[in-house]
Amino acid sequence: MVHEVQAVVARAKGEPVELTTILVPDPGPGEALVRVQSCGVCHTDLHYRDGGIGDDFPYLLGHEAAGIVESVGEGVDDVAPGDFVILNWRAVCGKCRACAKGKPWYCFDTHNATQPMTLPDGTVLSPALGIGAFAEKTLVAAGQCTKVDPEASPAAAGLLGCGVMAGIGAAINTGGVTRGDSVAVIGCGGVGDAAIAGAKLAGASTIIAIDVADRKLELAKGIGATHTVNANEVDVVEAVRELTGGNGADVVIEAVGRPETWTQAFYARDLAGTVVLVGVPTPELTVELPMIDLFSRGGALKSSWYGDCLPSRDFPYLVDLYRQGRLDLDAFVSETIGVGDVEAAFEKMHKGEVLRSVVIFE
Repeated sequence: MVHEVQAVVARAKGEPVELTTILVPDPGPGEALVRVQSCGVCHTDLHYRDGGIGDDFPYLLGHEAAGIVESVGEGVDDVAPGDFVILNWRAVCGKCRACAKGKPWYCFDTHNATQPMTLPDGTVLSPALGIGAFAEKTLVAAGQCTKVDPEASPAAAGLLGCGVMAGIGAAINTGGVTRGDSVAVIGCGGVGDAAIAGAKLAGASTIIAIDVADRKLELAKGIGATHTVNANEVDVVEAVRELTGGNGADVVIEAVGRPETWTQAFYARDLAGTVVLVGVPTPELTVELPMIDLFSRGGALKSSWYGDCLPSRDFPYLVDLYRQGRLDLDAFVSETIGVGDVEAAFEKMHKGEVLRSVVIFE
């Protein structure tokens, strides 16, 4: 059986997205059909639309999603019809060299559904991050479905599917933030604010939010920042050092993906401190540093893919914290919108007016 559903498609580089009919097949072996309840509007979707990730148009956008499993294919036993799930874009294989080393969060052979979703004329769609969830239904690999507490709000829980998990994981999993640490976060969008929330969860004593917009800095304070720095008004490195006893922060998280902000992060950390790059740079960007500075400052320079998360471990844990009132995922939902409002949501995101617009499917 083939399902005709409404979905958001980017047909060409830089062109406005289109709400149109697509065809979604029933699940084959190892696959699951998911009725999408919510999907966040993420910067990654905008990168796809603008050709910043690839040119495999047309793209079926959306990936930060939660929903209900409708049916599963042969050999699937981890999830079943009726399960409330968060979709993830790193379904681990369990067999590659990273998985064999006991580090499945680095899996080098993650997988997606093998059957294509298409336009009515047969044109094959490229699902964003292997998900494609700006759609009433989507087809994914069963391993991309993580079962969580069904009492959680889909709008909030779905954000763990990408941006919020990336930020929290950048602080806790990649940065190793622990009790009493000082943490600076450069860039207070959805991912940066999630890193702030992660630092707070981990027990950091000083959490410095850095951005160029006062409105964003105020939001960051509500999420857990103890101090704010407007990068348009002061020298970021000096400000961080002043707030950390002249030393610099133990962990600096760069959530912008620009050479100038990464360089600020490098010099704003303490000796032997850690820099975490979680902001996604475009391919042409480069960083140049004196090698003596790399040598003499020590510490660690890390990148964080998806917050180095293991969805089967991290999603249920974070949803439980949300249900207990210890992690305010609702604070990341700036507005709920219809599936036809994605293009307008991109404009709001570009202007920095929202942390997350979330599409709600009735």
